[in-house]
Amino acid sequence: MTSFSMHGVGVSSGIAIGHAHLISHALLEVVHFKIEADGVAVEIARFERAIDLVKHDLAQLKSQLPKNAPAELSAFINTHLAMLSDKSLSEAPKAIIRQELCNAEWALKQQMDDLVAQFDAIEDSYLRERKQDVVQVVERVMKVLLGRDQLAASEKKQQAKQERAMILVAHDVSPADAIQFKHHQFAAFITDVGGVTSHTAILARSLNIPSIVALQRARDLINDGELMIVDGAAGVVIVNPDPEVLAEYQLKQNQWQLAKQKLQRIKTTKAMTVDGVAIDLLANIEVPEDVISAKASGAVGVGLYRTEFLFMNRTEMPDEQEQFEAYKHVAEAMKGYPVTIRTLDIGADKQLNSDEVVTATNPALGLRAVRYCLAEPHIFHTQFRALLRASHYGQVKILIPMLSTLAELRQTKLLLERAKESLRQQQLPFDEHIQLGGMIEIPAAAINADAFAQGLDFLSIGTNDLIQYTLAIDRADDAVAHLYNPLHPAVLRLIQLTIQAAEKYQKPVSVCGEMAGDIKLTRLLVGMGMRQLSMHPSHILSVKSQILQSEENVLSKQAKKILSLSDLDKIEPLIKKYNGEML
Repeated sequence: MTSFSMHGVGVSSGIAIGHAHLISHALLEVVHFKIEADGVAVEIARFERAIDLVKHDLAQLKSQLPKNAPAELSAFINTHLAMLSDKSLSEAPKAIIRQELCNAEWALKQQMDDLVAQFDAIEDSYLRERKQDVVQVVERVMKVLLGRDQLAASEKKQQAKQERAMILVAHDVSPADAIQFKHHQFAAFITDVGGVTSHTAILARSLNIPSIVALQRARDLINDGELMIVDGAAGVVIVNPDPEVLAEYQLKQNQWQLAKQKLQRIKTTKAMTVDGVAIDLLANIEVPEDVISAKASGAVGVGLYRTEFLFMNRTEMPDEQEQFEAYKHVAEAMKGYPVTIRTLDIGADKQLNSDEVVTATNPALGLRAVRYCLAEPHIFHTQFRALLRASHYGQVKILIPMLSTLAELRQTKLLLERAKESLRQQQLPFDEHIQLGGMIEIPAAAINADAFAQGLDFLSIGTNDLIQYTLAIDRADDAVAHLYNPLHPAVLRLIQLTIQAAEKYQKPVSVCGEMAGDIKLTRLLVGMGMRQLSMHPSHILSVKSQILQSEENVLSKQAKKILSLSDLDKIEPLIKKYNGEML
């Protein structure tokens, strides 16, 4: 086998060595593992139970349709029930399980791919599009099969072991799909497209596994099962490495793992500069289960809980009770530490339904975040009620994304007050003095930071979008990824304006974008006056290490020098000089 290398954009450092597992955009959780011959009957029974359960759910759904429901709804359910009874879905996967000694999920996925290919070959466009019904039916069954609690302990252990040797290779991975990876233990993942601060890249970092995007043709050139090396820091993928190269990277991998272990020594050490300036290091989380890694990293709170992932990969919005339980879980788990929960930030590359086609010409500039919530006040009201109820169980703060005008802030406050009043009428407890903060991630908000600082309890700088909007660069577009630079003087001045406004009105300010977790920028941010940094838990110890070796009075002088410059080509060498031997 020929050895070759590919170069992309590293978005999560580390070194992974494993075998390629090619995936498509659909059903990303499906992995292939072998079963013993004496386990075939059990696996087939598990598959049959999943089919029966989905049939029961659909039949129940049909019986609950109102009398005035459109006839199309009943016909839709009947179509899916008919497909579940068809031998191509109900029997063919069993034959694959017997022949290949594979798990039911893999057998069903293989059969689905075969059926979809048959539909694609049909000339009639209407019939050809019926393949979506097949995919939807299979996804229903797959969700039942993928219920990890249904697997025996030995099966879970076997699946986890095989996953740790897998490197996922995809053309693209949506944020909704990437969130599913949190339930697995893959070694790494790489994609053809994507930007360094796309939401998929952000999730990759939260998984704390080596990841590379913008490889262009990895999905086409790499074959399933090929041995691979992924160097996340260098952005390099090596396929079918020579024995010497493999040995070299195995040594590097051991050194990387050893360095990570050494950082654990400072887990309980307070983040403080040599001259006694304390810095709060908080965690960014996506799902309630992330609290475990946040606490394990030594975070002194949650600086950003991205609630949109509670809304993804589903056809219906989570109701108030479901949201309340999720927020309450995080608030209680953090045991008195602050938990900043951002309201729904949907839009751009984060869609509620990953199958939806984005029709907006510029989705990043469209109906998203607070604009979406103000346009759908019932959604805002439900989330506000859930957040307020959760505030009774911990130090919850509410963060509003993508504010650009004071009018948006006034409308938001009005809706928040209505939610409070509705809870008062029901005599449901909540924190009457809950803090309300705003994301400074639009240049207009940073320029007008004085006004926002007066109207809010705290500010949080979302550097990912702030850089995108300031430099007119799509953060998810690999074609312009090289132009995306957090050190651009315009970006630094907008951050400086926000810090100055917060200091003027004595309001807390933090950075919760990817800049906060970049150790090359830690010294600069602290020197600029930042005293709260919120990042993925996996970065906290590395950032703390930088802080423990720094003197704030030296960093402030260095920051002033950098902020006086207008040329990016002069700023970057200075950053490298100031970081010196530390990195």
